[in-house]
Amino acid sequence: MSIPPPPGPQGHYPQGPYAPQWGHPGGPYSRQAPLNGLAVAAFVLGMLCFVPAVGLVLGLVALAGIRKRGERGKGFAVAGCVLSALGLVLWALTLSTGVAADFWGGLRDAARGEGTAYSLREGQCFTTPGGSLQGVTYDVDQVPCDEAHDGEVFASFDLPDGRYPGDGEITRAADDRCYALQDAYAMDRWALPADVDVYYLTPTAASWRTGDREITCLFGNTDEQDTLTGSLRNDGARLDPDQHTYLLAEGHLNRAMDEAPAADTVEDDLAGYRVWAGQVSEALREETAMLDRRDWSAGARRPLAELTGDLRAAQTEWALAAKAADPDAYYDHYGKGYDLIVADSTVTARKALGLATTPPDHEGDGDGGGDDPGMEV
Repeated sequence: MSIPPPPGPQGHYPQGPYAPQWGHPGGPYSRQAPLNGLAVAAFVLGMLCFVPAVGLVLGLVALAGIRKRGERGKGFAVAGCVLSALGLVLWALTLSTGVAADFWGGLRDAARGEGTAYSLREGQCFTTPGGSLQGVTYDVDQVPCDEAHDGEVFASFDLPDGRYPGDGEITRAADDRCYALQDAYAMDRWALPADVDVYYLTPTAASWRTGDREITCLFGNTDEQDTLTGSLRNDGARLDPDQHTYLLAEGHLNRAMDEAPAADTVEDDLAGYRVWAGQVSEALREETAMLDRRDWSAGARRPLAELTGDLRAAQTEWALAAKAADPDAYYDHYGKGYDLIVADSTVTARKALGLATTPPDHEGDGDGGGDDPGMEV
């Protein structure tokens, strides 16, 4: 919008269609033509280069207004158009060469400083302002794991580039990958407290636009009012060779058991349960092969031999369940195979190896930490 002329002396004649437009400078009744505000705005925006397209448009509109109303500011308008045009060229170059991506990446990295959810790394423990691992968060306080904390990071991974896949798809990816990655950090599932489950930090639609693709996997307490104390890390660096070999072997069975069909009963999906039984049978074969190859210490040799005997028998039953012609036959072999997996020989072998001997409560496994295991950043 143009700036209205300031009040001033009108001379002997009222302003009208026949009055002189403007007197000569310095004349007794002359006044200076008003300055076109759009011209000034175009010049300022052209100098700043923040929104060059807007500066160019304002400059062109200002030039048209100046010609029509005889206002001042043509120099500002022309300069604004030129600077804005240069700005548009520079923006095009930065976008085509990746400089813009580097710029926004730098801003994002600055935002991922200490005290933010973006700064969390594997092995770190933290608290949140409200103590909750649900909803949207940004601020966190890293604390030593031997102090009370809300979460402990055990892994992270990046989603592929592209359009924002939506909250549901991101949650599914986090659920699948985080549960699969937990065993590398906390190898002994029996050692995890019953009130601990998997949670995760995921990108929001807004952070996705800035290049955020990271999902952070963490352990948290299923009771939002409670905390964790002490690290849950239990990997190869903290285990002796016998313990490490045993847990690697047991991992085959754990992962196969995680793949149980979604159907509640065998009658609802006999084909799916037969496939699963075949996976468990193969996992048991791999587990016993690893256990057999190990030259166990003297105190663990006999308990491990008894365990592998039970596991071989279990593998046979699960293989028969995979070929069952009807649900009744499946249940028969499944029951025998499952009883052999959870037989006392497992506890005896673990005790000989110095591992946890209280079986984990599998209720709710694979569902995440409660109804909403995810936090968004």
